[in-house]
Amino acid sequence: MLFLYNLILLLASQVVKLLALFNPKMKLFVNGRKEVFSKIREKIKLSDKTIWFHAASLGEYEQGLPVIEKIKIQYPNHKIVVTFFSPSGYEVRKNNTVVDVTVYLPLDTKNNAKMFLKLVHPELVFFIKYEFWPNYLNELKKLQIKTYLISGIFREKQAFFKWYGGFYRNALKTFDYFFVQNESSKNLIQSIGFNNVKISGDTRFDRVVSILERDNSLDYIEQFKDDKTTIVIGSSWPKDENLLVNYINNASDNVKFIIAPHNIKSEQIANLKLQITKSTVLFSEKNNVNLSNFNVFIIDTIGILTKIYSYADIAYVGGGFGNPGVHNILEPATFGVPIIIGPNYSHFAEATALVHQEGCISISNEIELNEAFDNLISNEDVRHEKGHICATFVQMNKGATDVILKHFYF
Repeated sequence: MLFLYNLILLLASQVVKLLALFNPKMKLFVNGRKEVFSKIREKIKLSDKTIWFHAASLGEYEQGLPVIEKIKIQYPNHKIVVTFFSPSGYEVRKNNTVVDVTVYLPLDTKNNAKMFLKLVHPELVFFIKYEFWPNYLNELKKLQIKTYLISGIFREKQAFFKWYGGFYRNALKTFDYFFVQNESSKNLIQSIGFNNVKISGDTRFDRVVSILERDNSLDYIEQFKDDKTTIVIGSSWPKDENLLVNYINNASDNVKFIIAPHNIKSEQIANLKLQITKSTVLFSEKNNVNLSNFNVFIIDTIGILTKIYSYADIAYVGGGFGNPGVHNILEPATFGVPIIIGPNYSHFAEATALVHQEGCISISNEIELNEAFDNLISNEDVRHEKGHICATFVQMNKGATDVILKHFYF
C-alpha cells in the first residue's frame, strides 16, 4: 500500500507542476516548495532546539496559535517552525513574527520527510486538526519524536474507519496523544483501538477570547460608523453578495454596511461596487475623504476583519451558500454580535450549536435574509439577546489550550 501511495503521490506532483503553468495558486504551491530546505538551513542550526507545528491552511494555523504562543512562553529557548500545505495559509502568514520559521511543507515523499526532519530535528511535533501524511508520520515514529494531534476532528467517512483503511490506521500509531474537539471524534478513534485520546475542545475559542484583550480600535471605522447601526459582512462570496445587494440598496440611510469580501481581486471588487447604488467607498480610497458621508465601506485589503467585527451591531458571515460552508463565526461571536449565515453550516460544530441556541440565524433565500436583518435592526432587545448568547457561548468553550499543555512533556 505504501508503494501505491508513493506512486500516486509522484504522479500527482507531476500533474501539479503542469497545472502550475496555468493556475496562479498552483504556481505558488510548486514554486514555494523549491526554497524550503534552503530557508531551513539558513534559519535552523544543528545546535538549535526546535518545535514543529503543521497547519493545512490559515484556519488551522489560527487554531494552533494559542498553543504556539504559550509554548513560546514555556520554552523560550526553542525555535518554532510552522509549515503550511496550502498557499492560502502560507501566503498570508509567511512573514509572521510569532514563529521563527514559516515554510511550505514539502510533498510527502520519503526523501522529503527524511531531509525535512534532519534539518528541523524537532523535539516535539504538533499536527493541527487534521492532515495525516504517512511518510512524515513513519519517519517521526522511527525517530521516536513525540507527536501530538491538537483540536482534532474525526468523521466516519475518513479512510481510518473503512475496511480498506489499515494503511492509514497504521500511520496514526505515530501519535503519542490525540486531543480532539468532541465526543464523536473520541469515540471514533477509540473504535479502532486508540485510547490515548482526550476531549480538549477547540483551541479556536481560546484564540478568539484572546482577541478581546488587544486593542481593536480602527479610527477610520469609527469615523465611517458615525454612531449608526452597522452591519459587517465578512468573508462574503458572490452568492452571498447577490442576496445582500438588494437589501443594501433599499436600506435606510441610518444603517451602514461594511463589506469584507473573501476574494479581493480588483475586478470582483469593482463589480460589487458597481451593483451598489448607495454611496460607497473602498478601503484603498479612504484617505483624504470624510468616511462618515458614505453608507457602504468595501474592505479591499486583508488582515483587519477581526477588528472590524468589534464595531458591528449585526454580522453576516459568508460562505454558507458554498461548499464546505460558512466561514469563521467565532470572531464576531466573541464580540457579542448576533450573526446571520447561509444554509451550509452542518460541518461546523460551533455554527450548529449557535443556530440551535438562536444566537445565530441561518437563512436560505433573500426573503429570509431581509426578515432577519429587519428584525435585528428594529428590535434592539432581540439584537442584544442574541449577541449575549454568542459571547457567552465563546466564553463557556474556552480552555482547550490549557488542557493540551498539561498533558505533553519532552
